[in-house]
Amino acid sequence: MFTETDGKRLNRADFTGWYRRNRARSSELFGLIHDDALHDRPIPLRHPFVFYMGHLPAFSFMTHNERTLGEAPVDAALERLFERGIDPGSRGQARRQQPNEWPSLETIADFGSACDRRVLQALERAPLSDASVPRLQRAQSVYTILEHEPMHHETLTYLIHRLAYDRKSHVAQVHRDTPAPSNDLVQIPQGRATLGADPDELPFGWDNEFGKTLVDVPGFSIQRFPITNGEWLAFVRAGGPVPSFWIEREGRWSLRGAFEELPLARSWPVYVSHDLADAYARWVGMSLPTEAQYHRAAFGTPDGTERAFPWGEQGPQARHGNFDFARYDPEPVDAHPDGASAWGVYDLIGNGWEWTATPFGPHPGFDPMASYPQYSADFFDGKHFVMKGASPVTARETIRRSFRNWFYGDYPYAYAKFRCTTP
Repeated sequence: MFTETDGKRLNRADFTGWYRRNRARSSELFGLIHDDALHDRPIPLRHPFVFYMGHLPAFSFMTHNERTLGEAPVDAALERLFERGIDPGSRGQARRQQPNEWPSLETIADFGSACDRRVLQALERAPLSDASVPRLQRAQSVYTILEHEPMHHETLTYLIHRLAYDRKSHVAQVHRDTPAPSNDLVQIPQGRATLGADPDELPFGWDNEFGKTLVDVPGFSIQRFPITNGEWLAFVRAGGPVPSFWIEREGRWSLRGAFEELPLARSWPVYVSHDLADAYARWVGMSLPTEAQYHRAAFGTPDGTERAFPWGEQGPQARHGNFDFARYDPEPVDAHPDGASAWGVYDLIGNGWEWTATPFGPHPGFDPMASYPQYSADFFDGKHFVMKGASPVTARETIRRSFRNWFYGDYPYAYAKFRCTTP
């Protein structure tokens, strides 16, 4: 995408094509929701769907055209309404952040179309990179809007997942549940892990990715596979908590799939909050991996080098894992042996984000990004925890070693799995 250094020619066709693909994916996702459900809030801690219909084009226009290029607003009132989502700590806070009334669907659609036209015009004609303008250094503003929308595709999918089945369209999928593999411990010897990256190493990164740091990691053992529904079932039978993706009917457990209720797939990773994952780890006498331990297990090698991805240097392909909307639901944890790390640890990228024990915070030398300064800093509160890897609906373009995701410790709706470690 960013073909050369600052001041050199960029490939505008790549940028405009990426933007159009993002908008097409957004349309596909909104098209799954019945019209009379667009004002629903299936996750009370998030806005209704109509907010995201306006937010996605508004964010792109405001970030790139208005704040970077200095263009006049499309509609200042609607831009304020759709400017930013919410991450409240309680349902009460979420209720207080809702407007009394949302604009009509027609008004939102017209507003979105106007934003899209202006953004595409800018991508086709306006400057994309200028080393003298912080928001345009290395095309930062452009990459910001292009990676922002796929992140919200994941948020939208979490919301759609919780929407009643009769209020959304059905997407046919083939589901496999195979005998779960034995989840043995893999020994990872002492070594170094690289957290973060230098700006010159990436075409683009979010501010929390930068501040390249080498960490000495003592030797440890980590489970070869993420914890499965089958393993969690033993915890439930011992009195442990029930994941929010599980449903009990007449004494039998089933799984809340994205578009249908399914028999409990015991070889699939269990999706739980950080707090529940930590409770399980303590129950088995282990702990969640730190961010540095995840990096060591995922990217380290026996010869002391580090890989770009667990499987090597090649970019993410379908054979490496369950990501990039290959499907909406998980797969067996051993479904992608080609994605294993040099140590033989499976499923580190895809099939669900991986919780770590590390609170979300800055790397040394953190500097808020010019195009979206509040992106990370607002969440350095000790209450959010780092997640690594990718989920089934994580865009391929955001899969890189330095990328970090985060949620509140008690947030139960994310596609988030985990595995345990021990010294």
